[in-house]
Amino acid sequence: MSEKDKSLFGQVLVALVTPMTPEGEVDWAATEKHIDYVISNGADGVVVTGTTGETSTLTDAEKVQLVKVGKSVSAGRAKIITGGGANETAHAIQLYKASEVAGADGVMIVTPYYNKPTQAGVLTHFRMIADATDLPVILYDIPGRTGIPIQFETILRAAKHPNIVAIKDAKGDFAQVSRVLNETDLIYFSGDDSNVLPHISLGATGLIGVTANIAPKAYRDLVDATNRNDFNAALDVHMTLEPLVRATMTHVPGTVAAKYILDGLGLISSPRVRLPLVGPEESEAAKIEADIDKVGKVSGLDFTNFRPDRNAAAGGALPKVAGTTR
Repeated sequence: MSEKDKSLFGQVLVALVTPMTPEGEVDWAATEKHIDYVISNGADGVVVTGTTGETSTLTDAEKVQLVKVGKSVSAGRAKIITGGGANETAHAIQLYKASEVAGADGVMIVTPYYNKPTQAGVLTHFRMIADATDLPVILYDIPGRTGIPIQFETILRAAKHPNIVAIKDAKGDFAQVSRVLNETDLIYFSGDDSNVLPHISLGATGLIGVTANIAPKAYRDLVDATNRNDFNAALDVHMTLEPLVRATMTHVPGTVAAKYILDGLGLISSPRVRLPLVGPEESEAAKIEADIDKVGKVSGLDFTNFRPDRNAAAGGALPKVAGTTR
């Protein structure tokens, strides 16, 4: 991995949750505090308005404002990347252009979801967005959410676009990781929290993670260890993170669990999510808490005062303005 790969976006990127009030409005003060928390604890970059940020239920105005707030809080300490986009190419272009004006340092384009285009349509979507902005582009491959993968041939063709410089992989195809790194110049990011260390061992530059909302310092330690070729130290961090990753990523959507845990640690003001997401049910909350009980010493965290609030997390909010209104 070249120094250029490390410097363009950095290596430890957080797929940021969007803190909200109990009524489901964006809590801007808590958002500023949370962005500062992850950057101060070692994040090189913050991806706002991504899946974890509840992009599907944010308004366009909120998405652009999140970029502005991110830029203000980071004050040059970290890159601010806008995620999400849209499964309508015209709307995605509009959003990314507005994000560029707002100061974004890069854009992350998810494969069009729900409408399931052919690979030709996927490629056209990527190329047209990349044509419409001067910002560096990260492709986001997550077939579990979008219904379709970005096929290897499509990645190969997209990588020839001068603005398409990176890929976030949440597909879990380790053989393809090596092939993409062998046959393209794309910067590779792990998009699967449980596979960060395996991805880096294959040559990935770093991660764009959900659990990094909670444990940015530990992910900084893991990446720093790999940079100095200290695999045993990196493995130790990986193992200490395992129950926390399980708590965050396996029982309910990552956004829901991350907010539940962050609120229990007192790091955000409320665990509220917007409908159709809802907080964990009693049985789900019990599983999250059982996994948290298995968490040992994680760098930068103290779970001795972990106080999750099942009542505050229950249900989901119906915001005043629908997310797709534009």
